[in-house]
Amino acid sequence: MWQGLILCAALTLAGQGLARLPGISDSGVSPLVFALLLGIVVGNLPLGRHHDRAQPGLAFATRWLLRGGIVLFGLSLTFAQVVGLGPKVLVLDTVIITAVLISGYLIGTRVLGMDRETTLLTSAGSAICGAAAVLATESTIRSRPAAASMAVATVVLFGSLSMLIYPLMYPWLGMDEGLFGVYIGATVHEVAQVVAAGDAVGPDALANAVIVKLVRVMLLVPFLLIVGQWWLKHHAAPDSSNAKAKLVIPWFAVGFIVMVGVNSLVSLPAPLHQSLVLAGQLALTMAMAALGVNTRLERLKALGVKPFLLALILFVLLLGGGGLASIWVMG
Repeated sequence: MWQGLILCAALTLAGQGLARLPGISDSGVSPLVFALLLGIVVGNLPLGRHHDRAQPGLAFATRWLLRGGIVLFGLSLTFAQVVGLGPKVLVLDTVIITAVLISGYLIGTRVLGMDRETTLLTSAGSAICGAAAVLATESTIRSRPAAASMAVATVVLFGSLSMLIYPLMYPWLGMDEGLFGVYIGATVHEVAQVVAAGDAVGPDALANAVIVKLVRVMLLVPFLLIVGQWWLKHHAAPDSSNAKAKLVIPWFAVGFIVMVGVNSLVSLPAPLHQSLVLAGQLALTMAMAALGVNTRLERLKALGVKPFLLALILFVLLLGGGGLASIWVMG
């Protein structure tokens, strides 16, 4: 097992280093993305037996480190942040997430003819919280690494475009700064991308954008509970028929909520809190590196351009429909 964990740790350190380089550190691109890309490069090198020796550690990273990282991610949120902007924010985020998920799944599977796994992961990444949503959904439905890698790639592409497009749109839409911040938080993919776009508009936009985005992140938990049960019922393997009646509750989703509660009610010492948050970030980055190592380029090629086309459609839906929904619900 140790060979795979050492490989993931090395890729994580390299990803962290790349994300901190001048010119890249301000771009909003997460170390998770660099770890994934480096993992894909290493995973497609002709290393033969070394891949086999690393597999136990890679499996541990994609299963246990991933789940543990999502649990510790809850320490970045508090319930006070969720209720700070009132119940309208919850309504807005719920409407947008539901619309994007349903639209994405129907368009992907029925119009574009994509497989269910890639469609669901791409839709979840666009609708909820980017790569974290892709990883959490992948862990729930046990999808192929190539499908998860492709979904993350779409999040990176269109989330990066968001950081450029939203500040340029602001002067032309006639929204006040606070409402535009709500719009950013409700429609931009990643937390880091929300921060970058909101900061480019102004302090009021940044404050509202972060809060609205954190509410979206919390809605990942009920989504996982619903999609886990739905996936088991409709897409379970033939030998799992006895499990169809069993309620599937991802323990890491429950742990996430518990950590939000701890962060809301308990004042942890600052060094301990920072250490736990950092541990969660490193665990997620190592899981992303393992996902990359297990991704083969021929499998990505087989998926074609359809995931990017679906992500583009959802990006346009978020830009247009998300803006109208923000004005309608919050106006």
